[in-house]
This record gives sequence, structure tokens and C-alpha cells, in this order.
Amino acid sequence: MGEMSTGFSLFIVGWTIVLVSLMAIGGYFMFRKFLKSMPKQDGKSDLDWQDHYIDQTRALWTDEGLTLLNELVDPVPQLFRDVARRSIAAKIGQIALEEKAATITTDLIVKGYIVATPKRDHKWLIAHLKSKEIDYTPYEKYLNAEG
Repeated sequence: MGEMSTGFSLFIVGWTIVLVSLMAIGGYFMFRKFLKSMPKQDGKSDLDWQDHYIDQTRALWTDEGLTLLNELVDPVPQLFRDVARRSIAAKIGQIALEEKAATITTDLIVKGYIVATPKRDHKWLIAHLKSKEIDYTPYEKYLNAEG
């Protein structure tokens, strides 16, 4: 058996870099999920609170509200869409409970959508609201608040 060809060696090195990169990316997302599942001082994790708000407000949603929520998360890549939908729905539910709302209104949905969206994505969020012809001016105070 002679020496390995240079091409094959480069293939092995390249493939190693690809695998290590993919594992690092996967590990990052798994670690974030792990942190969200860690109980806080109140004994509930962020994910527990998300489930709580969704369960408490499930009956308050209308078909139009669910359609609007689905339209708002539509630009999110397919892989993250369900996670985004749940976290936004939970934030909307939290606001609805705080305001003792009888139903989930468009106002609550837009407010929750803005509050639940990380600050780094606000430019994209504004462009999306404009494309949907949704007036976000009443919610501009939430755009500058920490999300």
C-alpha cells in the first residue's frame, strides 16, 4: 500500500471540517434549548411558561387570529417556524392574561409579535408588517424596548 493521494487527504480534511462545523451548530442550538428548559427561581423554565400561557389562552384565539399569526411567522425558515410560532403565541397569551382580554385581538397579536421578536430582527419585522399593510405606529414604543 502506497501513500494516500493528496486529493483524498484534502477530502478527509474538508469532510472533518464540515462535520465539526455541523456538530458545533447543532450543539449551540441544543445548548440554547437546554438553557430554556432549566428551571428559574419560580421553579418553572421558559418552556414551561410558554406552555402555560398557550394552554391558558387557547380558547381565546379566533380563526382569524390564528391565520394572522401563521402569516406573521410565514417568512421564518421552515426549520424554526414552529418554535417561533409557539414563542410568539406564548408572548401574546401572556399579554392577553395581563390585560384580562376576552379574546385574542389583532392588536394583541401585533403587540405580542413585536415584543417576542428579538431586537436584531426589528428591521425585518417592520418590513414584514408594512408588506402585510399592518399599521405598527401604535406599537413603536415596543420596538425600542428590550425584546
